[in-house]
Amino acid sequence: MKKLTDQITFRNGSTITNRILQSPMLTNSGLDEMVTQDTIDYYTAHSQSAGVVVVEYTSVSPNGSPSRSWARDREQLAIYDDKFVPGLTQVAQGLKKDGNKALLQLVHSGREANYRAELGGRVEVPSQMDFSWLKYPVYELKEDEVWQIIKDFGTATKRAIDCGFDGVEIHGANHYLIQEFFSAFSNHRTDYFGGSLEKRMNFPIEVSREIFRVVKEYAPKDFIVGYRISPEEIHGENVGYTWHESQQLVAKLTELFDFDYVHLSTLDYKALPETKDSDKTIAELMGEAIKAPTLEVVTGGITTYEQMLECLEHADIVGLGRMTLMDAKIGYKIEHGLQDQIKTFFTEEGLKEGKVTIGTIETLAGIVKMLGLDTPGSDVLLKLAGENLDSSVIHG
Repeated sequence: MKKLTDQITFRNGSTITNRILQSPMLTNSGLDEMVTQDTIDYYTAHSQSAGVVVVEYTSVSPNGSPSRSWARDREQLAIYDDKFVPGLTQVAQGLKKDGNKALLQLVHSGREANYRAELGGRVEVPSQMDFSWLKYPVYELKEDEVWQIIKDFGTATKRAIDCGFDGVEIHGANHYLIQEFFSAFSNHRTDYFGGSLEKRMNFPIEVSREIFRVVKEYAPKDFIVGYRISPEEIHGENVGYTWHESQQLVAKLTELFDFDYVHLSTLDYKALPETKDSDKTIAELMGEAIKAPTLEVVTGGITTYEQMLECLEHADIVGLGRMTLMDAKIGYKIEHGLQDQIKTFFTEEGLKEGKVTIGTIETLAGIVKMLGLDTPGSDVLLKLAGENLDSSVIHG
């Protein structure tokens, strides 16, 4: 029977001290895409939140960022230039100071690079089309430019290795560029990177191939590589792909490459498919497709210790988001049998202990206000956001 306190050894030899992963969450703490002291303080304070912590989405290409999600004057981090290495090195050192593993999530934000548009740059997509909700133009990538972005993922991986990270996570979820290439909704290409399902798989496959090439050449043998995926892309009549297709993608990726884990990005860890054609959960269905010994990480809507145990029934590792913001030492407490001391709602004390950034607090408060939520601790978020919370923060 799996326990949260089990030590886990990934296929490439790296061992973590529990079955908990802190999911990548934007801190909105960057300045000119650079790590700030707020960024360093936040991650250092979370050195005991989980066996492995994945640092928020970090851009591999100049036009792949920045995205200013939910914030007026803060932005995404980047690693497409050597100038970003010193700050990210401090992040890695802070996270690793208590012996847990630090990973960096690599991304090209694709059509979501909204601040790049504000700065006068181009926003890159697989196919030129009308995204009715965007207020800026998009640019369809030429095939040689796609190959350059693939190389950018490799170069970013080398920099992550140089920074001292224990691994990287490829961000293939949340409507960013890799997902955009996999999606039939946003990929209408007729070249190597689009058309059939097999060709829509080529971009994530080639990104993975390049990253593993770099890892083999430069990284320690136990360097961790994970892949994050949104298992479905269904928005009303707009269907990018279903779980049937994402099953095929993760099966192919874990057959071709030595991935340590596949990370499901979901809103609910026990969700059933949107297609309503199976009684199994998404976690079960995707787990059936992942080739052993690659492990499955499941994230989504977990807010109690009991839900963590329930999630573990169909996952190898439990991904936590909000719970690590409520309690930055949740992993430590579980390892030491102190689960009755876990903070399960937002408090000023907990947010202060975790050095949670004002950008994160504004994000959470914006969601609370927009959705009209009245959950334990929401009043604390609204109070701390205070005058910083206005309509420009609340957008979707």
